[in-house]
Amino acid sequence: MCNLYSHTSNLQAIIDLVRATRSLVGNLPPQPGIFPDYEAPIVRTGADGAREIAMARWGMPSSQLALMEATKKRAAKLEAKGQPVNFKELLHLEPDAGTTNIRNTSSKHWQRWLGPENRCVVPFTSFSEFNKAAGGDVWFAFSEARPLAVFAGIWTPGWTCIRKMKTGVETADLFGFLTTEPSEPVASIHPKAMPVILTEPQEIDAWLRAPWEAAKALQRPLPAGALQIVARGVKKDGARSVPSDDLLSGS
Repeated sequence: MCNLYSHTSNLQAIIDLVRATRSLVGNLPPQPGIFPDYEAPIVRTGADGAREIAMARWGMPSSQLALMEATKKRAAKLEAKGQPVNFKELLHLEPDAGTTNIRNTSSKHWQRWLGPENRCVVPFTSFSEFNKAAGGDVWFAFSEARPLAVFAGIWTPGWTCIRKMKTGVETADLFGFLTTEPSEPVASIHPKAMPVILTEPQEIDAWLRAPWEAAKALQRPLPAGALQIVARGVKKDGARSVPSDDLLSGS
C-alpha cells in the first residue's frame, strides 16, 4: 500500500503534461512528503468539460463495511471499560481517515466513482513503499531526476464526514489512486501492490475520458525495470523541480 509520495515539480509542468486549460491552485510549492489526508494537486474534468488542476485531500470515503468493523472494535473497547454503548450513534460518529489506495474496482463501493466525471490523475515525482528490512521507506521514480508522472485516480466532490475526532464534521473534495500487481523493482520491496501509473498522453486522455470498459485496461503494472530506487530511509524525497522540457512524456 502506497501511503507516501512526493510532488516536487511545478504548475507549468503539470499543465504541459496533462494539457490542462484551467488551474484552481496557486504556485504549488514542492511537496516532498505527501501523507494520507494531506491536500495535494489532482487533475480532473470540470463541469464544463475543461481539464482543470485542483487541490483535494488524499483519502476516498471508506466502505460502510470498513467503518462498521472499526466501530465494532471501538464499541468492544468501551464495553470492556464498562461504559454504555449506543452502537448506532457510535457508527454515525465513526471517524473516517479515508482510503488512499483502490484495488478492487468491481466493488459496489467504488463503482459509483468510476465514470469519467469522477476520474482524475494525480501528479507525482516519486513514491514510497515501506519495508523495514530494506531500510524503511524506499522511494521509486523513473530516474534520479524524478520526472513528473501521474497516478490513475478517482475523486469525489464535497464529501461530508468526520475525518478526525478533534476536527469534527468536515466537507472536502477527496481523492485516491488505483493499485495493481507490482513489477520490479517495486515487487521485491512491496510484493502486494504498486500504484497504477500512466506514462503517455493518450493514456491520460483515455483515463479521463474513455468509458470504463476501455479505461479499466489501464489498471496494470509498469514493465519491469521502468522504475528505479532513488532514496531509502527518509520520509521526504526532496529533489529539484523538473522543467517542462524534461517531462516523462517528452511533451
